[in-house]
Amino acid sequence: MEELTLTTPYTNSFLSSAQLVRQLRDRYVENPSDITEAQIENLRKRLNLTRTMQGLGIASLFLCVVSMFLIYIGLQLFSAYVFGLALILLIASLGVSFREIQISTRSLEIYLGTMEKGKNKK
Repeated sequence: MEELTLTTPYTNSFLSSAQLVRQLRDRYVENPSDITEAQIENLRKRLNLTRTMQGLGIASLFLCVVSMFLIYIGLQLFSAYVFGLALILLIASLGVSFREIQISTRSLEIYLGTMEKGKNKK
């Protein structure tokens, strides 16, 4: 069984996106189509959202650690404000993650639509 770490979800997301980029590129080089082009554009949006989501999540975690340090040195009030900001960043990261999931779903719908069109032609 694979060991789970803090970076596992991010690593898996990145690796699957990288593999998909390579597959779409090969497919587009072989046979350029509007569907493949739409999937590539969709993937570009997803990658940008993933980068934003990860950045916000990392900033949130960083501020949580800063908040703990501030508590350690006796600056409780300042720590509370820093922690509040960390929570806001985490909420933003989750919102971006939700949007990325919506776009991922749309990508799958495009793919399924091409399968259904192919089935109807038979």
